[in-house]
Amino acid sequence: MSGIRTSRTRRVRRARLATAAATVAIAAFSLTACSDGAGVKDEGASAASSTSPTPVHDASPVSDAKPAASGSKQAASTPAASAPAGQSAAKPATKPTADTAAAAKPAASRQTSAKRTVCDGSNTRTVAAPVNRPVNHMLLTVTNTGSTTCDLYYYPSARFGEAQSVPPVIEDSQPQAVVSLAPGESGYAGVTLSATDGSGTNGYWAKSLSVYFSDAKGAAGYNGKSARPSLPAKGVWVDSTVKVTYWQSEMDDALMW
Repeated sequence: MSGIRTSRTRRVRRARLATAAATVAIAAFSLTACSDGAGVKDEGASAASSTSPTPVHDASPVSDAKPAASGSKQAASTPAASAPAGQSAAKPATKPTADTAAAAKPAASRQTSAKRTVCDGSNTRTVAAPVNRPVNHMLLTVTNTGSTTCDLYYYPSARFGEAQSVPPVIEDSQPQAVVSLAPGESGYAGVTLSATDGSGTNGYWAKSLSVYFSDAKGAAGYNGKSARPSLPAKGVWVDSTVKVTYWQSEMDDALMW
């Protein structure tokens, strides 16, 4: 009877020892899991690190995300980005016109075309013609026959026949500017031949006339060529009152004195 009790007691002790060992093993495993960094807390951190953080600034601003709803207005403000790669969006060069070509000429060419000279007997034709009104007057007409603009300075020095002097000028007839003649243009001077009231003296019939031109310095009869216009066959009557006007651009201005 005592043997049966002893055997039962042993079995109970063994069962208790096994249970206690299992409890100790479970407790030890739990402590190890909490201390080696592989617990629940670390799993949460790993899950958080696998998610990409939200950037502070978006690479595309909100305003750029709007659709191009303004249509033509937006397209008008857009630079010429539609031009093919490697090509310039600039307008094609305008074909030069005659005016732009002339403006592009070197300054030396423009100066050559604007060259001027003094009018004299070599580049002009002079005509002397008596007129009916005013009476006892004659008109000198000088026409530029050259290819360059020439200037008629001051007044003509007119020598009639064998006279030893030339007529004085009517000072009040001086124009505002020098008379310039382009090729083909004419300038004028009036000549009072004699007094209408007979007050003149030393009158004579002049059958020849020499006209001398002045330069810019006013030197009558400078070394330029003179003109010898023809006179009527009987000549013109000249006395001590003979005088001339300054060169004029208009015929009427030459004959008003």
